[in-house]
Amino acid sequence: MPQTDPARLTAELIRCPSVTPEEGGALVLLEKLLSAAGFNCTRVDRGGVSNLFARWGARGHAKTFGFNGHTDVVPLGDENAWSMPPFGAEEKDGFMYGRGATDMKSGVAAFAAAAMDFVQETPPDGAIILTITGDEEGPALDGTTALLDHMDREGEQMSVCLVGEPTCPNEMGEMIKIGRRGSMTAWFTVTGVQGHSAYPHRANNPLNAMVRLMDRLASHELDKGTEHFDASTLAVVTVDTGNPATNVIPAQATSAVNIRFNDAHSGAGLTDWLQRESNKAASEFGVEIKVDVKISGESFITPPGALSDLVCAAVEAETGRKPELSTTGGTSDARFVKNHCPVVEFGLVGKTMHQVDERVEVAQIHQLKSIYARILRDYFATA
Repeated sequence: MPQTDPARLTAELIRCPSVTPEEGGALVLLEKLLSAAGFNCTRVDRGGVSNLFARWGARGHAKTFGFNGHTDVVPLGDENAWSMPPFGAEEKDGFMYGRGATDMKSGVAAFAAAAMDFVQETPPDGAIILTITGDEEGPALDGTTALLDHMDREGEQMSVCLVGEPTCPNEMGEMIKIGRRGSMTAWFTVTGVQGHSAYPHRANNPLNAMVRLMDRLASHELDKGTEHFDASTLAVVTVDTGNPATNVIPAQATSAVNIRFNDAHSGAGLTDWLQRESNKAASEFGVEIKVDVKISGESFITPPGALSDLVCAAVEAETGRKPELSTTGGTSDARFVKNHCPVVEFGLVGKTMHQVDERVEVAQIHQLKSIYARILRDYFATA
């Protein structure tokens, strides 16, 4: 039986213009291929988002390996700045170019190809589940969460899951993600009293309170790091008044901060701290401060153990490199999967993701498929 070429599948997926939230034909293509390989496929579309659930093997099997990934991609940016067609999947000097080449159509192609070949060549005593969303790069409200909700309703269960996001900073095989920091954004609106800048005593400048508050937040040490995480960080990302006049004290100012936090904190605890600091500044300066918070995800960790050992062994066997267990980087859909089962992430080198001329080394797509195939063989070979 001929092997599934993951590079060819990557190219076919890149040619699907699936900029969030457009499906672009990517999930239609995967559903056709997976169905032909014996997977039971279900579209789990919700809120205008396209998602695909695919299972091979009996439902409810005690030994079920899951893969998770996404086919949606970020916008192109300046299309004229691309040296290759962004949806052309053209190859040059051993690299395949296109939006999603790294993040993460190559990862989806590699695990889909590995899974399809595995179940047809050596059908395992167990099940394999693939959850593929079209809403990872967008709001992520109706993507992997919709797939997990569907699984809960249908009694579907993954024993463990591997998310195929690009995880390696520079070299193939150097890093596995066993957790992620939490992420949250807070917006502050400070309301004072407008007035003439020549008569500041007749006004109440909201910027005085805003600047003091932002300095206190940015200067505060959240923690020194924990066993598996670096220190949490807070960044002031904007301060605005919309005031074009230099002789007017504005009535209102706004700002925002982004916090990336480790397992020493929760989103709720940090929200309480931000509110307390805001109340303190409001009282000191006699202004009103409104705080709005969005928590994108809590921090989580899958402690080193059987799953990370399984993935590390396969990576080292195929690349000769022992990967570092890391929790660095931004958020991923693993933050949702961790509520369902143990989850780790492993994928390609991510240096060009989201960039103009995003590209992937073609040889690494084949190598990634080999790693995923070894993980499946080793997982189902154990009792």
